[in-house]
Amino acid sequence: MIPIAVIDTNVIISAGISEKGNPAKIVNLVLDKKINLFYSEIIMAEYIEVLSRPRFDFNSEKQNSLLDGIQLAGTMEKPAKSDIPLPDESDRIFYDLAKEVNAYLITGNKKHYPNEDFIVTPAEFLAMFENE
Repeated sequence: MIPIAVIDTNVIISAGISEKGNPAKIVNLVLDKKINLFYSEIIMAEYIEVLSRPRFDFNSEKQNSLLDGIQLAGTMEKPAKSDIPLPDESDRIFYDLAKEVNAYLITGNKKHYPNEDFIVTPAEFLAMFENE
């Protein structure tokens, strides 16, 4: 069975910075359609905005390749907004979507979310995925 995932922006950024780390492995699994990725319009807008920040210095070809790949491989969904308290309200878009589509939420910042089994780091996700 192919795992379902929602990917926090920090994982996408990390994948763009280093092509050898766990975040890049996850993005490559998405692009190879070995992970069913879900995103929303708001998540895609955040990916675009953050990847465009000058401090990350991603060239437009790299940005476009990554974003186009995500859009082609992923599925867009519009989740309902929950009222669960979160330490960082801007992370709600990822949490709500993962809950709605019954997906893993892959993030480098687990402390921004409630302690729930579906919220995992890239390393934790890969360890589970490699054991399936």
